[in-house]
Amino acid sequence: MMKRVNAIWEHPFYQEQYQKLMMREKDRVFCRHQIEHLLNVARIAYIYNLEQGLGIDKELIYITAILHDIGKYEQYESGTPHEIAGSRIANHILRDLNGSQREIRFTEKEIRQILSAILNHRRQEDVRGPLDALLYASDKRSRNCFACPARTQCDWEEQRKNKEILI
Repeated sequence: MMKRVNAIWEHPFYQEQYQKLMMREKDRVFCRHQIEHLLNVARIAYIYNLEQGLGIDKELIYITAILHDIGKYEQYESGTPHEIAGSRIANHILRDLNGSQREIRFTEKEIRQILSAILNHRRQEDVRGPLDALLYASDKRSRNCFACPARTQCDWEEQRKNKEILI
């Protein structure tokens, strides 16, 4: 059981931001940033982690994956890049959970790793550590461009699109 992952999912501020994002993306024809995407990223990252023998904690991977796009609503609303908004939101949630009466705890090292991965998940040149690299690669591989009904309208560069089933 992943108590810390579920504590984040159930956190009121996470749910508030997630609900705003769902409403904002309800008519979006392109890739959405909802739970299906977040869990796909987590599962792909965990497979990579196992295949490459990275030894990153499974729960840490899932925590990072479900938090990495939580700032997307702010990007839509104010133009703040979602990795910056997401890092701020994640920091608030993680520290709030640490300060609550729950048995949920995150070490400072874990918080730094999670926030770094969120901040650096959009551009390969920004990748700093193993969790950053894992999130970056998994986020990109999670897109099923080959089966997307909006692929001809997508503004992703052609070389970035996943044109076949990949892992």
